Amino acid sequence: MRSIYDEGPFTPCPDPFNFTAHVLGRAADLPDKIALAVLGPAPAERWSYARLGRAVRGTGTGLLQAGLKPGDVVLMRLGNTVEFPIAYLGAMAVGCVPVPSSSQLTAREVAAMIDTLKPAAILRGDGIACPDAPGVPVIGQDDLAAMRDLAPCDYEMGDPDRLAYVIFTSGTSGQPRAVCHAHRAIWARQMMHEGWYGLGEGDRLCHAGAFNWTYTLGTGLMDPWSVGATALIPEPGTAPGMIPLLLRRHDATIFAAAPGVYRKILSQNAKLDLPRLRHGLSAGEKLSEAIREAWNAATGTMLYEAFGMSECSTFISASPTCPARPGTLGRPQEGRRVAIVDEAGEPVPLGEDGTIAVSRRDPGLMLGYLGAEEETAARFRGEWFLTGDHGAMGEDFQIEYHARVDDMMNAGGYRVSPLEVEAAFHDFPGLSEIGVTDVEVKADARVIAAFYTSEAPLDADALAAYAKERLARYKQPRLFVHVDALPRNPNGKLQRQALKQLYEAQHGQA
Repeated sequence: MRSIYDEGPFTPCPDPFNFTAHVLGRAADLPDKIALAVLGPAPAERWSYARLGRAVRGTGTGLLQAGLKPGDVVLMRLGNTVEFPIAYLGAMAVGCVPVPSSSQLTAREVAAMIDTLKPAAILRGDGIACPDAPGVPVIGQDDLAAMRDLAPCDYEMGDPDRLAYVIFTSGTSGQPRAVCHAHRAIWARQMMHEGWYGLGEGDRLCHAGAFNWTYTLGTGLMDPWSVGATALIPEPGTAPGMIPLLLRRHDATIFAAAPGVYRKILSQNAKLDLPRLRHGLSAGEKLSEAIREAWNAATGTMLYEAFGMSECSTFISASPTCPARPGTLGRPQEGRRVAIVDEAGEPVPLGEDGTIAVSRRDPGLMLGYLGAEEETAARFRGEWFLTGDHGAMGEDFQIEYHARVDDMMNAGGYRVSPLEVEAAFHDFPGLSEIGVTDVEVKADARVIAAFYTSEAPLDADALAAYAKERLARYKQPRLFVHVDALPRNPNGKLQRQALKQLYEAQHGQA
């Protein structure tokens, strides 16, 4: 048998359709229910569904009054505040195309995004890095807040395949790529509700991430709101050690985080009393069996992992109704068509290694990379979109994860290209060559390390300061290692696996 999972297509997306109208579809039925609570030591900041709906649709009206129109691209340079999801939904409500971005990005990185996007406006929060962009209007945080009280906009309904939003992801070329998604992408996320979350209207889902992280936007906010559940978000700066107290105090039923957050919580707690918690969700990077087992022992609940990417969100996962077989990621969510394919794009026999691939028919699959038609085409083989990750499918359709076929790194749930990091150091004084990879510094903890050549070891603090000026914090190397020469193959290609081995030889196995 061939390695294909297909139990039939997902229910077609309605036409006409609007992303925001779908997310807030339960707001009229549940006006007084808490849609969002921002958790901290002080009493929680609470948003009812009625208040949230008014704020979102008022923001849509304000954006139109500011001169924006359907189809206009809007770059979001906002901080970790509730303004982020309100502006995100408000833009799509009126047919504008928001582009969420990490507040950690430097002005230099944002300048490259502006050059790619040619935005019609920039939404900018106080203190958030952003270069001057002549001719591009800037809407500030205070102006956005004032828009909440305007009359509600009408939803701009239309073709579910039209462009809804754009997110940036690290490209294998070293240049971040702008991933274009359609309004139908939110409709496709319903496959996760049973295939991963076990999510219902009565849930109180707490996500440990920031408002302006796409993992939080989707799993922590959009999905709970689309079913009428309550989203719980710890306030900015909350230490991981405080999260169990917040989970217990606010009766969280589902908890979502990246593996690193679970590791930090478990390092401080051998036992956790969370009587209302049913289970936890993990995504962003590979979850280790050690963390999974430790969470189960500490809480008596399971951790369900999901696998995905910016181009299709998550599509393989474990769930309460279908736990993962040990050593696997889980199985494709019902409604997906997923295969393990060879280099020609042909599905391999069950049990054999190949590239994990998603069918073009998937309603959650991207429209393409903005301004990069050749790179978009290169990711397809016939019917299949190639993820770049290798795995094998068993007879039960559960998928073992093997490795990536490229050198992409994972830093706290963000995928980072080593080429982008290396390029940031090209003119550092005295540096001859540099090679970047991620290394395991202790069990379940990886950091980005930069190996470089120079006549003499360079000042590590100066290298770190240089990185800080040019790269978002999650892209900055945490280690700088002076070497006599970078390992290369006979064709001159840098061997990043050899860099990992070099670090292990110098520091011992993690």
